[in-house]
Amino acid sequence: MKLDNLTFQENITEESEFIPLLSKEEEDNLLNADTPDELAILPLRNTVLFPGVVIPITAGRDKSIKLLKEAYKNKEVIGVTSQKDIKIDEPKAEDLSEVGTVAKIHKMIKMPDGNTTVILQGLRRFKIKEVTAETPYFKAKIDLLKEARPIDEDDEYNAIIESIKDVSIRIIKNNPNMPSEASFAINTIESPTFLVNFVGSNMDLKVTEKQTLLKENDLKERAIKTLRHLNVEMQKLELKNDIQSKTRYEMDQQQREYFLNQQMRTIQEELGGGFNTDREIDELKTRASKQKWSKETAEHFNKEISRMQRLNAQMPEYSIQRNYLEFMLDLPWGKVSKDKLDINRAKKILDQDHYGLEKVKERILEYLAVLKLKGDMKSPILCLYGPPGVGKTSLGKSIAKALNREYQRMSLGGLHDESEIRGHRKTYIGAMPGRILQNIKKAGYSNPVFILDEIDKMGRGNHGDPTSAMLEVLDPEQNSSFYDNYLEQGYDLSKVMFIATANDISEIPAPLRDRMEMVQVNGYTVEEKIEIAKKYLLPKQLEEHGLKKTDLKLNKKELEFVVDGYTRESGVRTLEKRIAKLVRNLAKDVAMEKEIEPKMSKEKIEEVLGTPRESNRYENNKVPGVVTGLAWTSVGGDILFIESILSKGKGNLSMTGNLGKVMKESAQIALEYVKANHKQFGIPLDKIEGSNIHVHVPEGAVPKDGPSAGITMLTSIVSTFTRRKVKSNLAMTGEITLRGKVLPVGGIKEKILAAKRAGIKEIILCNQNQKDINEIEDHYLKGLKFHYVETMQEVLDIALLKN
Repeated sequence: MKLDNLTFQENITEESEFIPLLSKEEEDNLLNADTPDELAILPLRNTVLFPGVVIPITAGRDKSIKLLKEAYKNKEVIGVTSQKDIKIDEPKAEDLSEVGTVAKIHKMIKMPDGNTTVILQGLRRFKIKEVTAETPYFKAKIDLLKEARPIDEDDEYNAIIESIKDVSIRIIKNNPNMPSEASFAINTIESPTFLVNFVGSNMDLKVTEKQTLLKENDLKERAIKTLRHLNVEMQKLELKNDIQSKTRYEMDQQQREYFLNQQMRTIQEELGGGFNTDREIDELKTRASKQKWSKETAEHFNKEISRMQRLNAQMPEYSIQRNYLEFMLDLPWGKVSKDKLDINRAKKILDQDHYGLEKVKERILEYLAVLKLKGDMKSPILCLYGPPGVGKTSLGKSIAKALNREYQRMSLGGLHDESEIRGHRKTYIGAMPGRILQNIKKAGYSNPVFILDEIDKMGRGNHGDPTSAMLEVLDPEQNSSFYDNYLEQGYDLSKVMFIATANDISEIPAPLRDRMEMVQVNGYTVEEKIEIAKKYLLPKQLEEHGLKKTDLKLNKKELEFVVDGYTRESGVRTLEKRIAKLVRNLAKDVAMEKEIEPKMSKEKIEEVLGTPRESNRYENNKVPGVVTGLAWTSVGGDILFIESILSKGKGNLSMTGNLGKVMKESAQIALEYVKANHKQFGIPLDKIEGSNIHVHVPEGAVPKDGPSAGITMLTSIVSTFTRRKVKSNLAMTGEITLRGKVLPVGGIKEKILAAKRAGIKEIILCNQNQKDINEIEDHYLKGLKFHYVETMQEVLDIALLKN
């Protein structure tokens, strides 16, 4: 029983205003007061207002605050009813309880937090006949409810009222948390009806139970229910006091440790149960008998459970030991799922889930074939590396699906703590096993497909080097007995198929890189992206947005427009976002029941996605010193323009365009090579020494670096000095040396595709890059002519026109 409202009941003051506990005459006056047929309705979330009772209410909802302000200003009575479900923030008419209480507002206080607190007094009960308005707040037509009161000579009713008083006073006396003045308040209540309502309002009951009391028209029946609830509350209080009296004796330090647990034991004994550590230990031993672990592991478990038996169950060490043993039992020791080593089926699944990536899929199938023939996982661990969004992680899912194995993924990005891999020693508070074993436990088998995502983004912090901890995990010769600090036992990871993913393999330490077989996952071409969009992305987005496949059709031309104009990446993540935006726009029109056109035009795409990005296009060769180069970026290939200009000076070289150290060195090498071979190029030495040359690479906001612009830099400088223009529709890439040799560079496939998109017709490459061209499908090379060179002189002979 709670008497929190007693203070409000006895001492509500506003200047000279005073609201005492109701007498019988005052109660009759409330019942006979005029009440409108239509009232503003205030829904209460967590309490019920009874007639005659005064309670404080804090209103936070805008509707409620508006209602209270208007009613207080106009001195109007309001209807108060409880919500059926207290979790609903904005109740509807059907969420309101049918029976409520007419209430008068005695006082309104504006709180500092923006809420409004009012003091309400219940007048009489009503029933909602019809809700007439929901805005700006609820209004309803009501019927006033009459109380079925017993006659004064009803001895049984009078006895019930006296019992309610007696039990209430006993509860107050036995509960040290209640003020002694509460007994006086109960004794001074004259009206039986108000006593029942007052006690019902202050009992520790759920809102639904209080609402049941309020709905009861028969006052005698309401009194009986109130007395029944009071007796239950009294029994709980007596039981609590009895438990405390049993444990109240002279205690030494050790007995103090038992104190709280003794209370819990007593409660359980009263309920017919008990806390039994022996039974818990027997359950752990039963589970251990079913485990398939080694003799050493079994001995270790028995030793640890013997230690647990010697511990006091109330000591913190007991729960630590129990958690440790339960983790040991939860690990799938020797439990493996059965593989489906059907290579044809695996190939079919990989082809269904991923378009293109033929070389990657071929390597995965070779890997699975070795597993099928040899039957173990001693082959190297794969590391799929490439730009973001090309499907590295999803390839791991497909492998798990093909093998019928559990799939687990562990993100290593930003990992700086070795304990995340190896776990903490269990002697530390809050110790946990490493994430490797946590994922094995989650998988439920010892041979899942385990994706180590973003392995290149692990770092070294104050808590050790996690990359060093990964050496044991990824070494087939060592991981058959992987040691976790928490487990304190070797666990066999040799049956786990580890597949790592990375974006930049240069960030992976050499010892860790040496333990993995690197498989490059190249970016997609425009043609591949179009096919992926048609077969995977568009159907997926239509399904996720609740649309049918026939609601939107994007042809090849429109998809190419989206790819070229709105994406700049090797993968397809941005492309999927753009398609999702188109689908959302269509979904909005469908939801608004507008007429839709399934075939989306370029104009409509531009209206939804905005102005397309202008991709780099080849411009012209009208100005000497301007040369087109090819570059590789993390989002794919691109073309860049290198410009040179002469001014009177002392042979100095200056460079702009946000260039990196290696690229600046390439320009320096190119200039020195020109100086050393000026006669060969027909350039007077005094012209070189009497001119400053400035090299610029446009798009200065974008950082640029690498050696592949070497031949482009040299061609630009020679073109500037000789005033010979560069051949039209020509691009080049390659590194140079001081001997004039042309060296091979990487990213050839991406660069070739970028050149083709830009309208380039001829490309100059190092002859050692010819093998890279041979690996590209013929239809991607259509319309391109390649010049393979060994020296810079060959480059200039091809690139520069005669004056």
